[in-house]
Amino acid sequence: MLILTRKLEQGIVIDGKVVVRILAIEGERIKIGVEAPRAISVLREELLREVADQNHAASNAHEHAGMARVLRYLGKTA
Repeated sequence: MLILTRKLEQGIVIDGKVVVRILAIEGERIKIGVEAPRAISVLREELLREVADQNHAASNAHEHAGMARVLRYLGKTA
């Protein structure tokens, strides 16, 4: 991990395409601006993690439903 110190209005450039800039500092909160081409997805980490968790839960529920169908089928044939 690269750790940088930036002041208000300063930024960093990533891969010559993405600019991350400090827009405001308000107490313990920092406003950050991200300029990136439309082809690059920019997401908040916590939202990405939440979606991944929901997808994992849905996948598990689907697997459990499938297992329940198999068990019901096996119960009918026994």
